[in-house]
Amino acid sequence: MSSNIRVRRVCENCNNPFIAKTTVTRFCGEKCAKNAYKKRIRVKKVKKSNAQTFKIQFEPLEIIQAREYLTVKEAATLLSISKESVYRLIKIGELKASNLSQRLTRIKKSEIEKLLT
Repeated sequence: MSSNIRVRRVCENCNNPFIAKTTVTRFCGEKCAKNAYKKRIRVKKVKKSNAQTFKIQFEPLEIIQAREYLTVKEAATLLSISKESVYRLIKIGELKASNLSQRLTRIKKSEIEKLLT
């Protein structure tokens, strides 16, 4: 059963006017409908990717804040400085650290809090 409705609409994709045969038609043709669909899918993928990136960036901070002893890299992340700067602070005595072995340096979280106050 065909409809006798004719509605002047503007395509949501290309902004060109067209005559729609139903009241819910959003696009002027199949090409614009497909382009809009692809655009929606692309936006969903970008949002998902951004959410994953955000989670990866800020999840370690929550883990770091829960620990008592931190590595140099974790301390650098917490202080928002480079590892070299943390080593420099340790060398000049501003930050106390413990060497468990040649490559295992641990910093107590309370020492970092003292440094910030």
